[in-house]
Amino acid sequence: MKSINYIYKITGQIYFVIIFLLVSPAQSLDKFSKSNNISDYFSGILLLNENQYDKSFDFLRKLNGLEASHSNYSVKYLHSLINSKKFKEAFNYSRRLEKQKLDNFESDLITGIFYLKNSNTLLAQRYFLKAKKRKSRFILNNYVLNSLYFWSSINDFDLSKSINELDKIDVRFENLKKIQTVFLNCYFNSPNTKNSFKSLISDKETDFSRYNYFYASYLYDIGSMDEARDVINSALKIYPRNLLLNQYKLDLDKNTNKQSFNCKNAGHTVAEILYITANALSSQSIYSLSNFYLNLAKYLNEDFNSYETLVAENLYKINNYDEAKKIYNNLNKKGKAFQWYSSKQLARIYLKEDDQDKALELISNAYKNLSQKDIYDTFDYAEFLKNNEKFKQSIIYYTEIINKIKKDHPLYADVTDGRGVAHERIDEWKKAEKDLLSSLEAEPDQAYVINYLAYSWIEQGIKIQKSLEMLRKANELRSNDPYITDSLGWALFKLEKFKEAKEYLQLAVKLLPGDPIVKDHYGDALWKNGDEIQARYYWNFVLGLKNTEEELKKTIKEKLIKGL
Repeated sequence: MKSINYIYKITGQIYFVIIFLLVSPAQSLDKFSKSNNISDYFSGILLLNENQYDKSFDFLRKLNGLEASHSNYSVKYLHSLINSKKFKEAFNYSRRLEKQKLDNFESDLITGIFYLKNSNTLLAQRYFLKAKKRKSRFILNNYVLNSLYFWSSINDFDLSKSINELDKIDVRFENLKKIQTVFLNCYFNSPNTKNSFKSLISDKETDFSRYNYFYASYLYDIGSMDEARDVINSALKIYPRNLLLNQYKLDLDKNTNKQSFNCKNAGHTVAEILYITANALSSQSIYSLSNFYLNLAKYLNEDFNSYETLVAENLYKINNYDEAKKIYNNLNKKGKAFQWYSSKQLARIYLKEDDQDKALELISNAYKNLSQKDIYDTFDYAEFLKNNEKFKQSIIYYTEIINKIKKDHPLYADVTDGRGVAHERIDEWKKAEKDLLSSLEAEPDQAYVINYLAYSWIEQGIKIQKSLEMLRKANELRSNDPYITDSLGWALFKLEKFKEAKEYLQLAVKLLPGDPIVKDHYGDALWKNGDEIQARYYWNFVLGLKNTEEELKKTIKEKLIKGL
């Protein structure tokens, strides 16, 4: 897979160079070729496309004047500046582009945000309006600019007129409009502020759990400390894993309300709009643009640590582990909830870097140092231990949770499943079976738990007919899942329904082409259907896979000699 990705990457880079050569004027290319700087441009853009912002900036800053003949350069350079957190340089460069009449959507946006940050709302309005008129090809950009222009003009209206203006914004962004309506009430100190917050966080169709924090922060600011605590405590019963809420609960318990958001600061509201935009882009895997908006949000509200978590997650997803680690190490110092969260994320990165010992040491120390360990913290730790083959240790922590909760607790099914898997992996089958059945009793429609239990029965040669029935249900719950499809095909094979087994196992191979067990199962089905030459091909193929275990290799070698 890595080699395929590398080929795609190189192909993309070659394609980019060809396009550049085709669209750039010869005179411009000659100028930069003579000054030995054309390679700096290619390197800078390619590094930016790889989300290596600081390195990209180091190359791009060497160039001067390329924007006059290659407009895309200025956009890329601005992105590299913002994602490298060089805001003043981005502002100065944006102004230079304007003087040369080379300004663009990004330069107007950056200039407007700079002025908003520095409380010059008139100039902020001017540049947001310029950017708004450019009509970006991304509809989300257009919505953002409409919102930013609106908030930079907020002092021109009262609450009633503001709500009327807000209603003019694109109806396709109804949820964003709901959020902004709440902030409007808060900004104007409306007597309806509490009700607007309550209406938002009680919405049944959309998860607005994050805004419990903003509501509680508002209550604390107006002196309703006990009410603020009630809001957070109630929210955590529904959203026990919400990082922002967990950290704020700890802050409130210590009577330390860190003022990281002020609804009367238009810049803070704009930052939240930019964050929402970044989150939407990240969900579509547009990470570089997501980080562009996130870094603008952080510029407007430097103290809001929640923004950092999404930046780090974006960096993790693009394999920029070094930069992600820097952010997590910084978040480590921002409170106990952030510390535990960061430790888990850092451990995840160390595992990606094949340093399991360091990951285990970090997460174990972090867990031990938690002053208050709730069942969710313990569950996360148990899961980490199980997933890293520390099965006996994980069982201790799973059991600790089970002893504290009832069967109707939201975690019960997950905890019994986790402990069941751990027991199975250390050959304690009776205990494993009991736990897996308990998990399904609590939540019957868990496709993967059904699959795990049924496949375990099949491998033991027991309850195969029941396993088949269970796996058909699992397949309905999770159609085209490769592991469930393989298990279903294997159950059919064991029941000597070879033709139907072949169909499912062939699909499993397509869904999971690199798995040795799946290919071995398909080879067996081919043999039983009379396709002996094809079966040998698949068995031989499995022998050549790096991740094939020695026991399976031994079995396949015997089949190659004797058949089935």
